[in-house]
This record gives sequence, C-alpha cells and structure tokens, in this order.
Amino acid sequence: MKIGQSSNPALSEKIFQSASYAHTNEGSMSINGAINKTGILTIILLISGAYSWSMASPTFMWVGLIGGLVFAIATIFKHEWSYWSAPLYAAFEGLFLGTISAVYANMFEGIVPKAILLTFSILFVMLFSYRSGLVRATEKFKSGVIAATGGVAVFYLITLVMKLFGADTSMFFGGGLLSIGISLVIIVIAALNLVLDFDFIEKGAAQGLPKHYEWYGAFGLMLTLVWLYLEILRLLSYFSGRD
Repeated sequence: MKIGQSSNPALSEKIFQSASYAHTNEGSMSINGAINKTGILTIILLISGAYSWSMASPTFMWVGLIGGLVFAIATIFKHEWSYWSAPLYAAFEGLFLGTISAVYANMFEGIVPKAILLTFSILFVMLFSYRSGLVRATEKFKSGVIAATGGVAVFYLITLVMKLFGADTSMFFGGGLLSIGISLVIIVIAALNLVLDFDFIEKGAAQGLPKHYEWYGAFGLMLTLVWLYLEILRLLSYFSGRD
C-alpha cells in the first residue's frame, strides 16, 4: 500500500499515480485551500438541507438521492470537474439529508441536533487526534480500515438483497442489542475513515496535486461525514425508541 491510499473511493492511491501535477497553470493544492473548500461544501449542504427540511417532500429525498449519486460518480471519475461537481453534489445531498432528517425529527424529538453535534464532535476529535499524532495513518492502519470498510459495504449489500427478496432484517436494524452493536461498529469505522481522508489531503498538498484537488479532497471528506451522520441518526433512533 502506498502513500495517499484511502478506503474512501473518492480518495484513492490512483490519484497520485495518474495525476499530472508537475506543471499546471492552476497552481497547487494546499491544506488551507482544502479546509476552505470543505467549509463551502458544508454551507451549501446545510442551506440545501434546511430548504428540503422546510418542505419535507419525498420528491426532494429522491431528487437529492439520485442527484447526489450522479454527481458523486461524476466527481470520482472526472476529478477535474470537482470544482463544480462537488458543490452540486453537496446541494443535492443536502436535499436528501434535509428530508431524511425531517422524517427522523418527526419520529424522535431532538434527534437531529444531537446527530449534528455528535458528527462534528467526532470530526474535530479525529482531526485533533490526527494532527497531534495520537492516531497515525500507518500502512497497517490503512489496511485495517480499508478491510473494515469493505466489510461494511458487503454488509449493506447483503441486507439490501435480503430486503429485496422479502427477508426479515429487523435483527440488524430493529433497535435491539445486535442493531446497536452493529451501528456502533460502523460509526467507529466511519470515524477512522476520517483519518485516512485527512492523510490524503495532507499528502496531496505535500506532493503538489493540482488546485482542483482541494475541491476533490473536500468532496471525499464530505462523503465520509454524510455516512457518519446517517449512521449516528440510526443509532440515536434506537435509543430514542426506548424512551
């Protein structure tokens, strides 16, 4: 495994192998630039999410889900488009998250502010841990996180197929002890992915990737944060349902 590898499909080692960054007119990627772009994407997502929250329409959920998927795939396969495709991804993802959040809020009072607070708390804790050296993105660490993330992807796929064929998946998502345990494990894995995302951005800046990779790095970090937020919402709903 080489420098820059990440279990996040948007932030992979292939970028370092294929990007032509020796000479570019757009300038080089910087850590501060990636941080600023992450802030911009977050603001776009929150504005879009607030709008869809106020409408609470299933149409916004599906438009956001499909649009977010389309622009996520476009960004992953066409990195140079990220300066415009990443903001569009954030806008559509906001529509999806806003609607989903409204659904959870109607079912469980106060759950959304708690999920948002926990998501950003985990982000800052993992960032502090990475910057202080408490958690290091070593090759063994990367391998372990990548393997664990792959396992989660397989789990999602298997349960989706089970649902499509009418199988009962309540043991995994019904709010029991097994459901809580699974959700906690997934949240930990998502949090560890943040470390790999930070590492990618740092290495990308150090190796002088083109400027548009600031948007691309911010997009990859946003993918992880969205995943983390959704899993935290799920976990909190289990405990709220026990009230």
